[in-house]
Amino acid sequence: MSEVRRPEHRFTRTATRTEDELDCMNEKTSQPETMDKRYDPKAIEDAWYARWLENGLFRGDPDQGGEPYSVMIPPPNVTGVLHMGHALNNTFQDILVRWRRMQGRNAVWVPGTDHAGIATQNVVERALRKEGLSREDLGRDAFLERVWDWKETHGDAIVNQLKKLGCCCDWDRLRFTMDAGLSEAVAEVFVRLYDKGLIYRGQYIVNWCPRCRTALSDEESEHRAEQGKLWRLRYPVKPADAADTTAPDYIVVATTRPETMLGDTAIAVHPDDERYRTLENATITLPLVGRVLRVIRDDYVDPAFGTGAVKVTPAHDPNDFAMGQRHDLPSVSVMNEDGTMNEAAGPYAGMDRFECRKAVLRDLKEQGLIDGVEDHSHAVGHCYRCETVVEPRLSAQWFVAMKELARPAVEAVKSGQIDFTPARWTKVYLEWMENIRDWCISRQIWWGHRIPVYTCQACAHEWAAPKQPDTCPKCGANDLRQDEDVLDTWFSSWLWPFSTLGWPQDTADLQRYYPTHDLVTASEIIFFWVARMIMAGLEFKGEIPFRHVYIHGTVRDEQGRKMSKSLGNVIDPLAIIDTYSADALRFSLMMLAATGQDIYLSNDKFEIGRNFGTKLWNVARYIAMHSDRAGEVGMPVPDFDPQQLASDDKHILWTLQNAIRQCTDNLEKLRFGDVAHVLYEFVWGQFCDWYIEYSKASLYGADPQRKNAVLKTLHYVFSNALRLLHPIMPFVTEELWHAMGYGTQNDFIMRAPWPESADDETLKAWGIARTDVDYVDGKHELMRAARALKADYGIADAKEADYTVKVGTPVWAETIEADRIALQAGLRARSLTLLAKSDPKTVMPSAVVKLGTVYLSLDGLVDVEAEQRRLSDQLAKVSGDLAKVNAKLNNIAFVSKAKPDVVQHQKTRKEELVARQDKLNRLLETLAQMA
Repeated sequence: MSEVRRPEHRFTRTATRTEDELDCMNEKTSQPETMDKRYDPKAIEDAWYARWLENGLFRGDPDQGGEPYSVMIPPPNVTGVLHMGHALNNTFQDILVRWRRMQGRNAVWVPGTDHAGIATQNVVERALRKEGLSREDLGRDAFLERVWDWKETHGDAIVNQLKKLGCCCDWDRLRFTMDAGLSEAVAEVFVRLYDKGLIYRGQYIVNWCPRCRTALSDEESEHRAEQGKLWRLRYPVKPADAADTTAPDYIVVATTRPETMLGDTAIAVHPDDERYRTLENATITLPLVGRVLRVIRDDYVDPAFGTGAVKVTPAHDPNDFAMGQRHDLPSVSVMNEDGTMNEAAGPYAGMDRFECRKAVLRDLKEQGLIDGVEDHSHAVGHCYRCETVVEPRLSAQWFVAMKELARPAVEAVKSGQIDFTPARWTKVYLEWMENIRDWCISRQIWWGHRIPVYTCQACAHEWAAPKQPDTCPKCGANDLRQDEDVLDTWFSSWLWPFSTLGWPQDTADLQRYYPTHDLVTASEIIFFWVARMIMAGLEFKGEIPFRHVYIHGTVRDEQGRKMSKSLGNVIDPLAIIDTYSADALRFSLMMLAATGQDIYLSNDKFEIGRNFGTKLWNVARYIAMHSDRAGEVGMPVPDFDPQQLASDDKHILWTLQNAIRQCTDNLEKLRFGDVAHVLYEFVWGQFCDWYIEYSKASLYGADPQRKNAVLKTLHYVFSNALRLLHPIMPFVTEELWHAMGYGTQNDFIMRAPWPESADDETLKAWGIARTDVDYVDGKHELMRAARALKADYGIADAKEADYTVKVGTPVWAETIEADRIALQAGLRARSLTLLAKSDPKTVMPSAVVKLGTVYLSLDGLVDVEAEQRRLSDQLAKVSGDLAKVNAKLNNIAFVSKAKPDVVQHQKTRKEELVARQDKLNRLLETLAQMA
């Protein structure tokens, strides 16, 4: 291992300090000359990441001790660039891995990328078109060489971007879904399923993308609600008996895709529908084409919907295909694979499908065969890659029979072996699995794992083999043809948890790190990926692939819209890292990440993380300027002398123990947002706003023992805070860990032990009692109330004022008196009067708190008459705004027609205005009593 070196950064410490105080809140005082005034993340983030890699800190070793902990990255597409969804997902994973590593677990995070069959082929084909070429011009082998060249040149882009984010993946284990090992696993799985009879080939209706010219699975066809048209068409009827006057002249059917009528082979009615008995021997002619249609009776037809008669197009609709199978109907495909009409479409051959639609409607109208048209909202499938409207198309494809594989995967979740967070996704998973359909796994493209099925041209024998065979196992001939199709990209991804660890070989990694532990992913791939991995793990390893599935929300803009280039609302995480830092990006995302909920983002939200990082930096500078020897009390737990600990010292130590417990508990429950909020409140709200302020009196005082006790407390608390924060903010915590000297025994913070809360015996040894904690909690509440009183009357917080405190109970009187100097300093009080029983003799603004009642004197601070005018103006404006809101909410038309969230916004606004109105009235009442 190379020597541990801290990246160059001007953060040094000197025993000679300036006399001016470092104000960690607003930096108004002068700073030590040897320390940078501001934190510059650009100076250290890349450098620390290089040090981590250089020292092998991310490597997992199956031969080392420690309880194993493994996570598999959801492999991003090799075509991808880091977007905010990746940043969110991988920050969650990085937090877990860093935390478990600090707990002493043998942690490994396996990274990798997906070959992304359709997406990658499209990228390369676009490049070829610029050269005036197509893949057919190159031929299969030459085209695949071009794709591999593209992958080698561009395929690591997203890997490097994940490093910028700080991801602690074991990059020595980087996998690719088409590398040699994973390709071996894919072939092995295919052969096993084929030999077991669970992979079969058949003619079925599939989702077909005319743009990509390939079949898609049901999950790859994304359905969107669209406003379209429903056309009612007249099909001419000729009765068997020309003298029959009961038969109608035509039968009316409805369709949203008129161009597919050219493939109709029947009219279907319900078996019990007596209206159509006269049609059984009649001749129904398909308009425009002249094909004679059968009349069939099938339970699928709803007699109450429309006319009760439906057109049957077996080659272009899955339900019609099923009816065709039941009634032995011919299947007439009228489209080519590119979405143009074929010869079976008669005079419309060669037209694009949508051009054909217009022509068909025009011709039907000319012949008087359109009975009517109406607006119709329906779900239309789109290709998940290119967004082209998907066409149901009859095609020969390979499928995996899923029901047998699904049964144990359902039981694994029902029995609690695998759990989902949030729990609501369990129901979604089970409903899909219990109604699972067979998986179409063949794709009509060239980039991907070619289907390992071979056919002997001599004897027509077909078999699956993991490697290219030389001869037919049946007749010995060597004239063999491999299937032209490739496998669905997800066929390699569903093996990810064990194939990346070396399966089908029984490797040390596989023995040590499988099953994995936590899977972090998005809801849209529960069916694509999560469910299939569970099935694959149980089928091929006999064990679940992971224990916990965390489903996070979607990153949206402030208006709740998904981020997309077309909307112009994309926030580039790399730009955020450049502007704010990787730590700021990570911490801000976690602050916004309520469990499983969507995140609403704007650029300014990242100021949360940047400001917090600055706060940490300034705290470190403050502590460092008062420390002659760095870090000697930061690690391990110092031996506190209870006689030297004041109530505020004991309070921050107690609060730290609570923060440690809450962080650990929330991480165990995958409540990342709660961890961030606990740390924000503890570090900023408790440590900086209260304890740092409190510490100044002791650090600048004359009592060396008190000063030493406070310094011990500062270092102990800060070193623990850095460790708690490290999984979320790895860079700044590593920098400060070394800068403060805490890393002397634990070279890197990620190797430092995760904090453990002190036990009762330790707290007792420190002299910490519940009454100390309760008092300081009450003191903090009193100080917040005092600040709020100043704010109510427009008095700057830094302005000194006279306060009176009427102590609520005798229990606190002695404690408050003993703490008078610290309390007066915290209040920024010019004077502090303590009353035991009687009220103040003059009227003053007041607030009731746990310790009693705090009064603020306005003498010399506020012009009462001017303040009355100011507050009256505010009251008038608030009352006017409230009247407008009430007018809206009393308007029945507004409440009934506006969107629910708009109405709720007005109701919330009313509550806020009423509260503000009440408060202004109280303030004015107090001023009136003083006048």
